[in-house]
Amino acid sequence: MSAATGSTTDTAPQRRGRGGRERILAAAARLFSAQGINATGMEQVAEEAPVSKRTLYAHFRTKNDLVVAHLQGLVLSGATLEGVLTREDIPPRDRIRKLFDQPTADTGAGVAADAAPVRGCPFIDAAAEFPDPQSAVHAYAREQKLRMVQLILALVTELGCREPHSLAEQLATLADGAASRAMVLDDPDYGRHARAAAEVLLDQALPEAN
Repeated sequence: MSAATGSTTDTAPQRRGRGGRERILAAAARLFSAQGINATGMEQVAEEAPVSKRTLYAHFRTKNDLVVAHLQGLVLSGATLEGVLTREDIPPRDRIRKLFDQPTADTGAGVAADAAPVRGCPFIDAAAEFPDPQSAVHAYAREQKLRMVQLILALVTELGCREPHSLAEQLATLADGAASRAMVLDDPDYGRHARAAAEVLLDQALPEAN
C-alpha cells in the first residue's frame, strides 16, 4: 500500500500538468458509468486517473464540482439525448426522431458498444443521485432538461407545428420516459415505442395534417 502511495507522490509533479484534469474526468466518467456517482469515491477516482489526491483536489475542490464538470463534458461531447438536437447537418424532424436513440457513451473499459449496458439519460441519473433540488448537481441537471425543451421548441417551431410549447414538452416527456425505461430494461432499442408516438404527435401538429 505504501509503495503505491509513494509511486503516486513521486510522479505527482509530472501528473499535475495539463493532462491531469482530462485524466480525472475520463476516470470519473468510467467509474460513474460502471457503478454510479454516489458509489464512486474521490480516492477511487484518483487511483483510476491516476493522480495524487492533492492533484485531484487542486482541480476539483469537492465531489460536486467533479460531477458538474463531468456533466458539462457530456454536454460538450454531444453524448446525451439532447446532443442530436443541435446537429445542423440533420433536418429538424430527423433530429427529433433521433432523440429516441439511446446515446452510447465510451467508457474506455474495452466493452463493445452493443454489449455495454444502457445508461439512459445522465442528467436524470444525476438528479436521482442528488435529490436535493438546491444541490449544484441537481440544479445543473434541471438546467439541461429545461434546455432540452427549448431545443425541441426551436425545431417544432421551425417545422411550423401548432401549439409548439405544449408539443415540445410532450416530446421531451416521451424522450425522458423512453430513456429511463431503456435503462431499466437494458433495451437500447426501446425508444422505438416513444418514437412512434412522437411521429403521431408531429403529424397531428403539422399544418398539412388538416
